[in-house]
Amino acid sequence: MEKWDISSVKGLSQVEAERRLNEEGYNELPSKKNKSTLTIAFEVLKEPMFLLLVACGVIYLIFGDIQEALMLLLSVFVIIGITFYQEKKTERALEALRDLSSPRAFVIRGGEQKRIAGREVARGDVLILSEGDRVPADAVLRSSTNFSCDESLLTGESVPVRKINSLTSSEMGKPGGDDLPFVYSGSLVVNGQGIAEVLGTGINTELGKIGKALQIEESDQTRLQKETRKLVKNFSIAGLFLCIAIISIYAVTRGDLLGGFLAGLTFAMSILPEEFPVVLTVFLALGAWRISQNRVLTRQIPAVETLGSATVLCVDKTGTLTLNKMTVARIFTKDKEHVIDGKTATIPDEFYEVIEYSILSSQKEPFDPMEKAFKEVGEKYLKNFSNDSPLIQQYPLSEKLLAMTHVFRPNGRKDYLVAAKGAPEAIVDLCHLDKKEKERILAQVSKIANDGLRVLGVAKSTFSGSKLPEDQHDFDFKFLGLIGLMDPVRDSVPSAVKEAYGAGIRVIMITGDYPNTAQNIARQIGLKNPDERITGEELDRISDEELKERIKIVNIFSRVVPEQKLRIVNALKSNGEVVAMTGDGVNDAPALKTANIGIAMGGRGTDVAREASDIVLLDDDFLSIVQVVRVGRRIYDNLKKAMAYILAVHVPIAGMSLIPVILKTPLVLLPMHIVFLELVIDPACSLVFEAEKEETDIMERPPRTSEDSLFSRKTATISFFQGFSVLAVVLAVFLMSYYGGDSETHSRALTYTTLIFANLGLIFMNRSWSRTIFRSLELPNRTLWYVTGGALFFLSIILYLPFGRDLFKFSPLSLTDVLLCMGAGFLSILWFEVWKVFHQRHLH
Repeated sequence: MEKWDISSVKGLSQVEAERRLNEEGYNELPSKKNKSTLTIAFEVLKEPMFLLLVACGVIYLIFGDIQEALMLLLSVFVIIGITFYQEKKTERALEALRDLSSPRAFVIRGGEQKRIAGREVARGDVLILSEGDRVPADAVLRSSTNFSCDESLLTGESVPVRKINSLTSSEMGKPGGDDLPFVYSGSLVVNGQGIAEVLGTGINTELGKIGKALQIEESDQTRLQKETRKLVKNFSIAGLFLCIAIISIYAVTRGDLLGGFLAGLTFAMSILPEEFPVVLTVFLALGAWRISQNRVLTRQIPAVETLGSATVLCVDKTGTLTLNKMTVARIFTKDKEHVIDGKTATIPDEFYEVIEYSILSSQKEPFDPMEKAFKEVGEKYLKNFSNDSPLIQQYPLSEKLLAMTHVFRPNGRKDYLVAAKGAPEAIVDLCHLDKKEKERILAQVSKIANDGLRVLGVAKSTFSGSKLPEDQHDFDFKFLGLIGLMDPVRDSVPSAVKEAYGAGIRVIMITGDYPNTAQNIARQIGLKNPDERITGEELDRISDEELKERIKIVNIFSRVVPEQKLRIVNALKSNGEVVAMTGDGVNDAPALKTANIGIAMGGRGTDVAREASDIVLLDDDFLSIVQVVRVGRRIYDNLKKAMAYILAVHVPIAGMSLIPVILKTPLVLLPMHIVFLELVIDPACSLVFEAEKEETDIMERPPRTSEDSLFSRKTATISFFQGFSVLAVVLAVFLMSYYGGDSETHSRALTYTTLIFANLGLIFMNRSWSRTIFRSLELPNRTLWYVTGGALFFLSIILYLPFGRDLFKFSPLSLTDVLLCMGAGFLSILWFEVWKVFHQRHLH
């Protein structure tokens, strides 16, 4: 095959290269214009809840209530900070792509060989590529020797692909498959040397197209975020109108506009759900911290909860289900077979030659993963083997003969030792076997390949002539046997898939590998319906509607490219599925970003995949995904309890802010009381629910559906019943005290103390909606006792220290008063314990 002679190649001149860079741009992905801090802050402040918070804070500042104003305004800045961090996701993904796509480059310019920054490579540049180089741009090979590339970042195929030369190609083709002349930006040269002419740079490369897809794809809000946002909006609107109504009523009936503003804002504070986003943030942040103990990094905190509701897990085979590392699985001689697995201690003597000559026909310090596998098996099982003979000549792979031959002259010997390995068909051809023997060997090869293994043949020869032949066919080869290699499944994967099925999560394999290999891996890991599959070629032929139907039963997608992975994820989402996607290569990044939850492998994964994902498994342990699902479901369960508690406790707080206005009695709750209850006690109590252990059946339930609301009719009904029962008791305490002749400060102290004890009662009884309070107390929860102790300590300060009493406008209470308040508070919620008992009996 004709090829360029490196000595005569001039390449671009420096002037021409600079001109093209100025006209066409540098060899990097374009930067996206980032939002400024002020822009992000403005977007956050447009939300109804934050507008109300800021308005209340400003009004409090006008009236001199600085503490309340600062607490409200501080919560705004906290949420702005969180939002600012999350807005950087796409920017970081693109920056990682730019880093990967711009390695150093060795080029010929003006007849001189020089090393330049990858971003300075221009279209038309001539690249000099060697083993171990990262290709800096899309190019076509004009000259090469034994050249192969690892394109798994783009195709998902772990086996390197063989390359050929072309003097005529002027347009890039798609990646994937052997004997193509094209090399791609971001791929890795694993064998040989070559000279290539650059045809595409920057966004015009295959890698650049993936970066463009990352810019286009938008991440969805999680279901919980949408639900909380809707809840906050409804409460805010209701609070605003009622606040205006209370101000008007108070001013008209009492002739006191200033008092009306205080009463109205107090009520708005009591009904305004500023705790909801705080509690949501606390739960998800602590959940992320908990899973980090299992070496799982959460990049998008809401994804922890979303993964608990995942219905489909899309899995990339290479490096996710498998180790992305070739290993020798089987060795074959003429009539025998030996299987090598983790339990193999030794191998029979008759298989030694096959291993020895596979090593001799490889590089001494191999870069190719298959040659590495030969070396590793040799080091493990061949104790007395050494490869120290000088290499005299190498016959490289060629398009005509897919075999490689090494010729040695061992010390002290006159004849040459010849070792060959390659495609079984090529080795059989070199050995000049008869037709019957050829058919037998090739039938065996077909059977091995159907088991998902990569098969190579091995042969040996000797040569005693003075001049080595020009062609490998001139050696008298003897066929030694076959070697079957595999990219092994991770040990933890089968059990992880089984647990996923137990949790009602469907598992789908999406890979760029061959169909037979994908189906073999599917059977190894226990994937359901392994006989059904769709290839990338079929995907191109079928419509979106047909895909939506077929994807309901097909769990294996093979020979797919990144754009098709996106299409698969989108088809699942259009069917109402909550999709989690795992992956580790650049080819996975758009699908990771589009999926509801993107899960990247951290150990072997690329920066691009990690930056585009929501969750990163730092140790690449697939089993960790199941643990994250467990944490996600626990978070949702406990979050539901916490939100129900907050809704319940808002009822008596709002009621005791509104009823005194209607009854024309002194205000019971003042802004200081409301601020403390809602911004200190409520979030602190949410920690109690976050620390609760998961229910025993949490991984035996199906994923929750879109109809499963955080505030279902049942949850809201029970919460309101709890709240109104507490309100009835607290109101009774206030009315009996006030109309019984007690002072305003004494009545307020009795009412507030009863509300604190009722609050604690709600916490204890809402820890579980299935276990009674006595069974719940058997389960450890140190946070519960810290919160209880803190609340009682605070209560004692505001009741018995002059500073506290003056701040809260209380009178001191006797021990009898406190015990009566405690009894009334717990009595207000006792009916819920009775309901639990009857409800459990009904279920069983």
